Amino acid sequence: MPDSPSTPRHVFVYGTLRAGGSNDIARFSPAPQRIADGVIAGTLYDLGAYPGAVLGGEGRVQGEIYRITPALEAQLDVLEEVGPGDTGEYIKREVQVRAAGAALACLVYEIHPDRVAGRSVIASGDWFRRD
Repeated sequence: MPDSPSTPRHVFVYGTLRAGGSNDIARFSPAPQRIADGVIAGTLYDLGAYPGAVLGGEGRVQGEIYRITPALEAQLDVLEEVGPGDTGEYIKREVQVRAAGAALACLVYEIHPDRVAGRSVIASGDWFRRD
């Protein structure tokens, strides 16, 4: 991803990193700036204590968009267990997120597809409103 080490980026969070979640992103330092609520195309899975989204398809996943620093991005990579060559629990992607009628390029942590076998789909697409 071609940004310089000091360029702020945006991240879309859809699970425990959301405001009020067990890993609320506001607890991290440097503090992120909340930009908007957003929606991505994907399927949300219940993994027990946290969710995982698989990108694409007809479903929608609800979340929040934050402006983050590279230092915070590095912390999120550790939390989400991003591994080399897409071998970790989550895979860091960049996608267009719809928010307030516009699209914004955001990082999204997609669950590794191998981790969702046999897991329940959260039909609402909202971790805070699990069906």
